[in-house]
Amino acid sequence: MAVYRPVHVSFWQDSFVLDLTPEEKYFYLYLMTNSKTSQSGIYELPLRIIETDTGYNRETVMKLLERFAEYGKINYNQKTKELFLINWLKFNPIKNVNIEKCVLKEIQSVKDQDFLADFYETCLQLEREQNFKIPRIKEYLSVRLEGLIRGFQDHSKEEEKEEEKEEEKEQQQEERASAEEVVEVNPISFYEQNFGFITPFIADGIHAWIDDLNAELVVKAMEIALEKNTRNMSYVNTILRDWHLKGFKTIVDVEVADKAFRTQRLAKAQQPTQAPYQQKGLSESTKNVIQQQESWEQNIPTDEELAALNQKSGWMVQ
Repeated sequence: MAVYRPVHVSFWQDSFVLDLTPEEKYFYLYLMTNSKTSQSGIYELPLRIIETDTGYNRETVMKLLERFAEYGKINYNQKTKELFLINWLKFNPIKNVNIEKCVLKEIQSVKDQDFLADFYETCLQLEREQNFKIPRIKEYLSVRLEGLIRGFQDHSKEEEKEEEKEEEKEQQQEERASAEEVVEVNPISFYEQNFGFITPFIADGIHAWIDDLNAELVVKAMEIALEKNTRNMSYVNTILRDWHLKGFKTIVDVEVADKAFRTQRLAKAQQPTQAPYQQKGLSESTKNVIQQQESWEQNIPTDEELAALNQKSGWMVQ
């Protein structure tokens, strides 16, 4: 059965697309219309498949993926081989129950938890701005994200908070002591050992960042890139530009900001979660609605229904 991903005619006049190079326009269209795309905007796309489909070599593919990540249009996880089209839902709304069920089935197989958290945040934003009605998806994601948080709450909350505070104090003291001792790792050597051959252009860029920030932060940015399995200087530059704009000067600044960001995002993802409904004292009409909600998960379509729906419907992209 054929599956279509129509492109709206206004795509070519979009202000973002107008500024793209021909190569970038082609690649952007490919990311939105290739055979691995999904209705949720999150799908698995191995680099080998991109190379085969586009004819580009690995270096060009990585360069384009990094570029569109910097543009804020996609996120790509090399470890899980998953790609997230950030604005997909804005231009491909979930208009009815059947589509919602299809999207729900797709996101249940997503491996990258950060993608799901961002997807959930987008859903909440669209709900406020465009009267977006996706109760099944919201319920599933709120439970799944809450489960991630609950995994760290096996012990008493108060005891855990105290332990975390003590660990933070010790860590900050160690960081400050390290900074005072000025024990530096050579960023050039670190790059060669972990990223590979270094060109004069990359070396000049590293030295420039050392002058603007310091060697410790440059190495820290490289370590983060390695943790994300993204071994390229473009990603490192993106991290360092962000730190420079925020005025970070030490590793402590980075650690504190990172923890605050994660706490805020988890809190936002957890916010819509409500306690289970209590049947006592509810009207009959409310009980009926609750029963319908509890049966939603049982109505997820089969693969055959999903294929039939994809054949019948196409989604506008921009």
